Amino acid sequence: MVLALVEHDSGEVEDTSLEALTLARDVADQAGESLEAIAFGSEAEGIAETVGAYGVAVVNAVDHAELDAYAPEAYGRAVAQCAEETGTDAVVAPGTDRGAETLAHAASKLDETMAAEVTDVDVDVDDDYALTRQRWGGTLIEHSRLSADTNLLTVAANEISAAESGGDPADVSTFSPDLDGSDLRVQLARVEESDVEGVPLAEARVVVGGGRGTDGDFSELEALVEQLPNAALGSSRAAVNEGWRPHDDQIGQTGNKIAPEIYIAAGISGAVQHMVGCKGAENILAINTDPEAAIIQKADWAVVADLHEVAPSIAEELDRRGHAD
Repeated sequence: MVLALVEHDSGEVEDTSLEALTLARDVADQAGESLEAIAFGSEAEGIAETVGAYGVAVVNAVDHAELDAYAPEAYGRAVAQCAEETGTDAVVAPGTDRGAETLAHAASKLDETMAAEVTDVDVDVDDDYALTRQRWGGTLIEHSRLSADTNLLTVAANEISAAESGGDPADVSTFSPDLDGSDLRVQLARVEESDVEGVPLAEARVVVGGGRGTDGDFSELEALVEQLPNAALGSSRAAVNEGWRPHDDQIGQTGNKIAPEIYIAAGISGAVQHMVGCKGAENILAINTDPEAAIIQKADWAVVADLHEVAPSIAEELDRRGHAD
């Protein structure tokens, strides 16, 4: 049997989990096994119809008074115990922060290896898994093999198209993990919603990013974003580390992955970790005073000048024209 970790919001399954289910179903089909899911939260039963359409036969709804809030070690313990009790050949999780953290804890408790950022799996006659997976945020593609009593893997987000297979709503089975106090030493206490309005970075047609070269002054870049339709403001890790911008704005390997029609990178050096986050951009316009900056070499267009002069000039020209197509 193949077990898939499903993340949901009040019974609405996250898109990344639907992608993971699509790959998990393919693995189960290749191995000639059934597909089941495990889900946490008081409304876990509500996902039965959705996941049934993706080939899931049974939803193992975790029932524990302490697990309505996220607790990474406890989640990992529950996944490990469910895998052991059901005789699972593989556990597949979405490649989200929570999915990766949960599966890492499960791997530790099962004493097994976990493979992250997988995009394809071929199951051979010996039930070994030939994996294709991303490294360095997708800048490197690795081919490897995984062979374990329980194969554990996360699915790279936004790399697989979610596809239904048709099917009746899944049956629901309550699963009650056996936890101890140490499993609950880290728990989610509260969620603070960002008060930043506008287009999400991942969905913007145009992204304007600022880095260390802004010296903490993002006012010109903010004004430029206001002149552009479907635009969002982002930043480099350096700007976040300086406390100039919130982490939600960070573009890079440990931040947001963007794929706009054009990315305007102002005062950003172009470290490899940042370029991982913006590699999906169709075009890059770099503004930097350093002609040797890495991002200048990688950009489609470059302006070697002070961003505090260039950004207002672009905004003024857009305002003069009365549109920003």
